[in-house]
Amino acid sequence: MTLDRFDSVIRGGHKEDAAEIPFDPGKHWAIRPQHLDPGRRGFPVKGTINGTPLHSAVVSRSGKFWLLLPSELEAAANLSVGDSVVIELAPDFS
Repeated sequence: MTLDRFDSVIRGGHKEDAAEIPFDPGKHWAIRPQHLDPGRRGFPVKGTINGTPLHSAVVSRSGKFWLLLPSELEAAANLSVGDSVVIELAPDFS
């Protein structure tokens, strides 16, 4: 599967920092959300953020879809809240 590429901005104020994605993964990729953690469903994803490899998840909040950015990923990619980023994503079926 090819990677979807788009620009976003890192936002704080979530359980984790996150970047908005411009589409509904369920509709765009024709997949169903999966159980991620207790009380949380979403879409496992893989790809890159500013060229740094990532494995994370996209979740829905307030009618939008957000790529979760664990602190280890932010540190590895040298990212901070407010940074503009280039994201490439695809579903992670592994």
